[in-house]
Amino acid sequence: MPDPVGFYTDTTVCIGCKACQVACHEWNDLPAGKGPRTSLPVLSGNSYDNTGSFSDVNWRHVKFIEQFSADRKQAAWLMMSDVCKHCVNAPCLEVCPTGAILRTEFDTVYINQPACNGCRDCISACPFGVIHMSEEHHTAQKCTLCYDRLRAGLVPACAQACPTQSIQFGTIADLKQRAQGRLAQLHRLGVQKARLYGADDKVLGGLNSFYLLVDEPEVYGLPSAPQVPSRLVPRSSLWSIVTAILTALGVLFAFRGRTRARASAPGATPEVRP
Repeated sequence: MPDPVGFYTDTTVCIGCKACQVACHEWNDLPAGKGPRTSLPVLSGNSYDNTGSFSDVNWRHVKFIEQFSADRKQAAWLMMSDVCKHCVNAPCLEVCPTGAILRTEFDTVYINQPACNGCRDCISACPFGVIHMSEEHHTAQKCTLCYDRLRAGLVPACAQACPTQSIQFGTIADLKQRAQGRLAQLHRLGVQKARLYGADDKVLGGLNSFYLLVDEPEVYGLPSAPQVPSRLVPRSSLWSIVTAILTALGVLFAFRGRTRARASAPGATPEVRP
């Protein structure tokens, strides 16, 4: 069994060139438009982010986050190439009713297209908004971490194309070591807000695609504490039971109150007991 592999993305050296997006589209034969092979997407007007978000044909999404001071004299431009996190405790894998979503020998999360029935459970379960339905095939689509390339001993296309090594590929153990070294370097340089996201088990047991950020996760559109659906079941069940008991008590008291009101009403016929 191969060692678990994944991505470590250092957002501090991302230049927003979108070479990763182009490489992903090219290798996976994905159309440039948002859906069937029609026209290109129009300019969004949202910085340089014309992709807007993940979609069935955009398995990578380069984010541009512009930050300005109140007087607009100071600015920061954060960039991040986002992708499926290939979570250790993947919510999408947990809720899939057909077993179409599986874990590969590389510890990546993969959608077996022929087994997908298009139920969309994985879409609602994913806290990162990664999975989308194909308008052409009517099945769930997301990053495969270039499973076909991995089996051939090749580096994923996006990491191969990244000119600054913002996207780094390797074994998870090696990537975490690299990330810790880079984090320590940034702290020495005074970038105290630098942090790793998903490198430990606090986020869904760990992410096989984790990030080095220089601000809060929410600034990058990442949830700080995503949950696995099954872990919410006990709490949800408890509240359902409490709600059911309170409803039953309310109905009982209301019925008894109406019965007493009828019995005490003028002209009411006394109840006859045998």
